[in-house]
Amino acid sequence: MSLLEISLLSLFIAQVLKIFTTLPPDFSRIIGSGGMPSSHASFVSTLSTTVGLNYGFDSDLFAIVTVFSLIIIYDAGGVRRAVGEQANVLNHLIKHLELGKLGKEKKIIKKDLRELIGHTPFEVLAGTILGVFIALINYYYL
Repeated sequence: MSLLEISLLSLFIAQVLKIFTTLPPDFSRIIGSGGMPSSHASFVSTLSTTVGLNYGFDSDLFAIVTVFSLIIIYDAGGVRRAVGEQANVLNHLIKHLELGKLGKEKKIIKKDLRELIGHTPFEVLAGTILGVFIALINYYYL
């Protein structure tokens, strides 16, 4: 498979696995961000590993892909997770304000802010391991 095809397959597999990491299984997770495993980490680690296997782990191309992969992984586990935590605090604050001082039917926002945006370190690690595993299977067996 091509670099793009195997990377997209890795992304798809990670998204499908998210359905079954909640009880009961939640089929809406297939299109959402956040959760276990990180599809961002899986996607870019498959790409980086495949480039390393095909072009050498000392190649300039591997270095470039790895730098961008690390940025994406950091963003998935760090920045986006912080945004989700802030959304959680804001949702609680807004509910408190609506119940306390604004009266019965007053709504500050129409719907809650999305809280499941980023990943825990474990979710990122699981996605990374999944991505490397898929790349190795593709390289050695497909």
